[in-house]
Amino acid sequence: MSEAVLPPARVALVGNPNSGKTALFNALTGSRQKVANYAGVTVERKEGVIVTPAGRQIFVLDLPGTYSLRARSPDEAVTRDAVLGQLAGETPPDVIVCVADATNLRLVLRLILELRQVGRPLVLALNMYDIAQRQGLRIDLEGLSREIGAPIVTTVATRKRGIEDLVAQIDAATLDAAQAAENRWQAPDASQIRDAHREAQRILRTYVRPPERPDTLTGKVDGVLLHPVGGLAILLTLLFVMFQAVFTWAAPVMDLIDGGAGALGTLVGQALPDGMLRSLIVDGVIAGVGSVLVFLPQILILFLFIILLEDSGYMARAAFLMDRIMGGAGLHGRAFIPLLSSFACAIPGIMSTRVIDSRRDRLTTILVAPLMTCSARIPVYTLIIGAVIPQKTVFGFASLQGMVMFGLYAAGILSALGASFVMRRFFWRGLSEPFMMELPTYKAPDAANVARQLLQRAQIFINRAGRIILPLMILVWFLSTVPAAPAGATGPAIDYSFAGMIGRFIQPIFAPIGFNWQMVVALVPGMAAREVAVAALGTVYAVGGEATTALSATIGAQWSLASGLAFLAWYVFAPQCVATLGVVKRETNSWKWPTVMFVYMMALAYLAAFIVYQSAVALGAG
Repeated sequence: MSEAVLPPARVALVGNPNSGKTALFNALTGSRQKVANYAGVTVERKEGVIVTPAGRQIFVLDLPGTYSLRARSPDEAVTRDAVLGQLAGETPPDVIVCVADATNLRLVLRLILELRQVGRPLVLALNMYDIAQRQGLRIDLEGLSREIGAPIVTTVATRKRGIEDLVAQIDAATLDAAQAAENRWQAPDASQIRDAHREAQRILRTYVRPPERPDTLTGKVDGVLLHPVGGLAILLTLLFVMFQAVFTWAAPVMDLIDGGAGALGTLVGQALPDGMLRSLIVDGVIAGVGSVLVFLPQILILFLFIILLEDSGYMARAAFLMDRIMGGAGLHGRAFIPLLSSFACAIPGIMSTRVIDSRRDRLTTILVAPLMTCSARIPVYTLIIGAVIPQKTVFGFASLQGMVMFGLYAAGILSALGASFVMRRFFWRGLSEPFMMELPTYKAPDAANVARQLLQRAQIFINRAGRIILPLMILVWFLSTVPAAPAGATGPAIDYSFAGMIGRFIQPIFAPIGFNWQMVVALVPGMAAREVAVAALGTVYAVGGEATTALSATIGAQWSLASGLAFLAWYVFAPQCVATLGVVKRETNSWKWPTVMFVYMMALAYLAAFIVYQSAVALGAG
């Protein structure tokens, strides 16, 4: 007689921000995850699956971080509705797992009291328990469990400790789901909030004793890193070192990739007969895609710094330091995280503005987020900097190219602050709400987690090269090759192609900012993704027979310093990413705001390039 198959169950992970909830979700589900959006809203939906020792299939939902079920932002509203079973097309969870930072239970206890009123089986996962033990923090687990009426499991998500015990508790709790109590939670008024806060404080005093070995190191380090003057100087120094490293550390690997792409192109060119197929593969595919892949080491170095700063706990300190500056520019304190995310890509940065309560503050952040220098700009910046800026050391220790890169990032940050100031000053006035956040304890980054994230970034970049850049390079190659030069033509064949015709037709519009027709042609496919402009230049110069050396050397020989600087200025501002505009439309549910973004950024790009080019020419750099 076969055993009965246990029905599947649903589990929701709920917790404060910075509690390690997503790390616990990854430890539970591993690679068995899928990411989508909730029906009717733009908040991201992350779900994974686990199979318990009893054979039960459990679907785990990672909900956005929240401090309370009293939702004030779109993210928090999704968490509240998911917990209460009020999301369209979503069934209520059978079990709620509240994930808490074991070293900081002050704020999560009030959330636990609210979750208890929901009436679903509840499990408390005390995460980062190893840090609590090192600090000598004493938690009466049995007493606290009785008080909240839920089992407690201690976990260390980054090292997968306690995961088996947590799965066992979830499995046991699902058996009680059918007897779940009636939902008694309702949005509390001010007096009820005060009562809940007092109750949470009572529980904290009763079952949690101060650490025997308090983390005095964190306080001492914060005394330096959070100093209003010294802390900012340290932050700027870290950023400066990061951009210096992007150039100096990556150079050997970049040379290796560039040499490998060149050798592959030569090998394929010798193996294939002269003709369209050879031109397509060598000039279109290898020259185009290879010219972008060469920048992968620089992108990974940038992400290495960002991941280390996030995992160590320093990034929250950087947000604290920048709050006063951002507030002066009219940005909400919570805008720092979306703007910081935009250094990787504006798309997740714009999506993460959902944590901002006010729609006005959220719109301001959305409109300025693409001004932050995303990783897609790195191939453009490094190509042009390498081509027109001398590779030399200044001040006895700093790379001039690295300083220019730092300046471009600084220009993006300052322009975002300036644009937000203008928007709040002239379009929607009002004070931004104060910025409140918990500063996590300092932690040593987990090497395996850092390596995993870097591998994911590399896979995303390579996948982007195959999925977006390759088809566009085939299109650029076609436009650069067809039609063929007529009989008796004296100029390069590309001059008679569709690309040559289009470039020369549009080029007079860009003549005041010093763009030649090849630069103009590169802007068109660059609308799909900024780094495609590099691949387009590689293909155009390869087809034209002008790329006899590396692309950077070719550009250095054919572009003036003034034109190169103008091209860099253009890319500080230009909205060269259709996907970003699409996300803005989805987030605002209107074509009005992506249109506003496109127009104002295009105007800024042209104006900046015009000023830079004309100034450089006047100074004799034309």
